[in-house]
Amino acid sequence: MGRSFENRKHSIAKTAAQKSKLYSKYGKLLYVVARNGVPEPESNPALKNLIEKAKKEQVPAHVIEKAIEKAKGTGGEDFAEARYEGIGPGGCPVIVDCLTDNPNRTITEVRNCFVKGGGKLGNAGSVSHFFDHLAVLSFKGDDEDRVLEALLEADVNVDEVESNDGQLTAFVAPNDFFKAKKVLLETFPDIEFDVQEITFVSQASTALDGEDAAAFEKFLELLNDCEDVQNVHHNVEFPATGA
Repeated sequence: MGRSFENRKHSIAKTAAQKSKLYSKYGKLLYVVARNGVPEPESNPALKNLIEKAKKEQVPAHVIEKAIEKAKGTGGEDFAEARYEGIGPGGCPVIVDCLTDNPNRTITEVRNCFVKGGGKLGNAGSVSHFFDHLAVLSFKGDDEDRVLEALLEADVNVDEVESNDGQLTAFVAPNDFFKAKKVLLETFPDIEFDVQEITFVSQASTALDGEDAAAFEKFLELLNDCEDVQNVHHNVEFPATGA
């Protein structure tokens, strides 16, 4: 317990520009996943899962279709994954995942975000030990024992199952992501996943408020404005906002 996974979901309100960034992010991700596998969702579980996530975040169908059609062609862009680690405002560990066709440009932009945000970019592995690399599947429910039993019977490597306010979250080994998802859908046919991804989950959270919280939000905005940044992982717990 106490992984504070939902804290990582904190994000600033979506403006038109941010929606454009979101569509661009998914367009690039879909292209790479389709290109690296096969551009057919039913034959590419990773692509099918990514399409489900894109739809949940209200990415338009034409953006999804365009990326997949692009992956079916010859040539095209050559994107590579890049991961950067460092310390953000308030001394909090941060991992930044990118897709880039120009590593020099990307690392320069990410470093500038750390500098402007009051943090410091570190070396590979400098903060990853503060996180666990896990597959996360979360949905509404309260039968924690049934979830754990179903996963263990299917020989899924389970790290933890949490039950919190009517929400069940299973943390499993990344390699067991699709197996775990299949088992849960078979066990609970009517569920709808609120979270289904392989990510970095912080081992403990750091509460920020006041100027520190504002500084970290500004830092996240700078990173979100970078075209190559796909995901930002951190351990910050922001103060609760009023209803």
